[in-house]
Amino acid sequence: MKPRKEILPDVCDLLDDDHKAVRKMFLEFRQMATANTAGSVNTRKDLAMRICAELTMHATVEEEILYPALRKEFRQTLLLAEAQVEHAGARDLIAQIRSANEVNEMFDAKVMVLGENVDHHVKQERIDIFPKARATSLDLVAMRKQVTQRKEELRAALATPA
Repeated sequence: MKPRKEILPDVCDLLDDDHKAVRKMFLEFRQMATANTAGSVNTRKDLAMRICAELTMHATVEEEILYPALRKEFRQTLLLAEAQVEHAGARDLIAQIRSANEVNEMFDAKVMVLGENVDHHVKQERIDIFPKARATSLDLVAMRKQVTQRKEELRAALATPA
């Protein structure tokens, strides 16, 4: 009997884990914003700042490591250009959320729209980008290690708890 080849988690798995974690935070935020209890204002702001930090790190590693590698492998790079435009839109909303003076309806709306935009981006990555990445000759397992290391550097720079 031939031993079964072990499939190691790759960079796409790591990034998808980020997607799942942030989605959970967005759902938690939506529940708090909808309930709008007196004690939830500070908690919502803290959660929104954590979401912003996680998304900033995630977009940075994609743009610094994954997308440049994929550009060299993909014949058609429009998907990557779209993803970067989506990142730019997210960064704009993140800047607005971070600079907000108060937690109000507009603050909540910006966080929720950011979540909706991220949902669209995640679907695009899961359906189009990740399968195409896995069809390349890139060592996505090694890239996972590189992305993990870069995220640790970014986390330290942002002083964001894991």
